[in-house]
Amino acid sequence: MDDKASNQARLDDRKREALERCSSGKVQMVDFKFTDLPGSLQHITYPAHRMCEELLQEGVGFDGSSIRGFAQINESDMLLKPDITTAVMDPACKIPTLSVVCDVQDPVSGERYPRDPRFIAQKAEEYLRSTGIADTAYIGPELEFFVFDSVRFEQGQQYGFYYLDSDEGIWNSGNHVNGVNHGHRPRTKEGYFPVPPTDSLQDFRSQCVLNLKSAGIECEVHHHEVATGGQCEIGMRFQHLSKMADQVMLYKYVLKNTARAAGKTLTFMPKPLFGDNGTGMHVHQSLSKDGQNVFYDPEGYALLSETAMYYIGGLLEHSPALLALTSPSTNSYRRLVPGFEAPVNIAYSQRNRSAAVRVPVYSRSPRSKRIEYRPPDSTSNPYLAFSAMLMAGLDGIKRKIHPGEPHDMDLFELPREERAKIRTVPGSLEEALEALEADHDFLLQGGVFTKDLIDTWIEYKRRKENDYVRLRPHPSEFYLYFDT
Repeated sequence: MDDKASNQARLDDRKREALERCSSGKVQMVDFKFTDLPGSLQHITYPAHRMCEELLQEGVGFDGSSIRGFAQINESDMLLKPDITTAVMDPACKIPTLSVVCDVQDPVSGERYPRDPRFIAQKAEEYLRSTGIADTAYIGPELEFFVFDSVRFEQGQQYGFYYLDSDEGIWNSGNHVNGVNHGHRPRTKEGYFPVPPTDSLQDFRSQCVLNLKSAGIECEVHHHEVATGGQCEIGMRFQHLSKMADQVMLYKYVLKNTARAAGKTLTFMPKPLFGDNGTGMHVHQSLSKDGQNVFYDPEGYALLSETAMYYIGGLLEHSPALLALTSPSTNSYRRLVPGFEAPVNIAYSQRNRSAAVRVPVYSRSPRSKRIEYRPPDSTSNPYLAFSAMLMAGLDGIKRKIHPGEPHDMDLFELPREERAKIRTVPGSLEEALEALEADHDFLLQGGVFTKDLIDTWIEYKRRKENDYVRLRPHPSEFYLYFDT
């Protein structure tokens, strides 16, 4: 049986299994999920008795004009085409619910909708195969997050505030509830790897891992992160690009709902706390051809092949533009600040975490050789971010963009004149959007991204997000200037 026939057989088996679940009563609801352009999960739910071969074939209708970044009102009718291979029992629902990821389709033309983020990721994988460089892009993101006990925020014409709290936060060391204070809290920038009771979220993370496993997501590790106040990380096993993007969306959904069930709230916001570490999404990447890692060379720098070096060259070359897709919020640039151990230097190194590209050296195994791109965060749409990084790397390979010499020294200890020679990432969302406007041809190769999608992204980010923040007084400005 050839690969095509084998894939069809697996598809038929998954379809039959899903339909049997629905008809047997084991499933009572079916939830059809998809992702809007900015990167938020959306859904519509049908009773399980409506799940049938005809529905899977024809799709589920919805109003595309009500989805951010999608259709205009005069072209609002759209279809969700369920990808039955993604069907899992939804761990966040008390009513037995089958969760299915969908592709978006134009009902008139029958074609895939060009602004569907999942379509971009699938096209990126097709383009990779067409180049002959490799047949598979493996992606392993590290999503960090904060778990708080409460959050309040509001923005009005004449006021604005936010207030976060976590019993684990070091700021609560002098407080007490009914005379009780357990006293074990990670100090600022000392949250990396303490055991309970200082790490108060051990069982919470373990429950998250179990819930992710029930949703078909394999996790490899979980731990407390550097910041006080509940910063954590749960590591997923690497997957090919589009499947990992699916998993990131499901991962965020499962973790937020697990937190809610525990009476807590969870955020992937890059910089919720002042004066402590921000939250990133470091993205490990490698390319494989015929089962062989094309990034590995036993004689290369940090065991990297020439292909991998050119891939790094592409990432560094296009970093200013990439950040408009991989770090696409105004809050991203509260984290990406020079001088604070953030990955702001457009350079590469083995082990150096202040460089935009790090080469992990934990293992000498050919299978594990990869590079890590460190500026991204989880405000990105993973379908777009992973695709954009792949396209930048492939452009580097095709054009043989060498990244130059590695920067293995402590970049913060360099003399000022030497530091000035190293490019840094954009300092604001507006700078990143301007870079994307000037440099996006690499994304258009193979029709992976479209000019319409890039223009829509820039317009949305600039008008709906950047201007929303830019035009409002900041609380710190009252502290600095009210008595002028």
